[in-house]
Amino acid sequence: MRAPKSFEDGMSRLDTILTRMQQDDTTLTESVKLYAEAAALMDYCRTALDKAALQMEEIDAKRTAAEPAAED
Repeated sequence: MRAPKSFEDGMSRLDTILTRMQQDDTTLTESVKLYAEAAALMDYCRTALDKAALQMEEIDAKRTAAEPAAED
């Protein structure tokens, strides 16, 4: 499996895989291959989400550090 171009592409492919796996004419062999691809896509998407969360935390930390201290 080649890595998707974006998180959205990965999620779209996962949706396609799920649809295919639910079809009655999908063989066991095909299901196993699709499952393996889905597992790799889930890892890719989880990593992308983790990176995005870290970026947001860094932005929030910089914003908070730049704010003047509140006076009591």
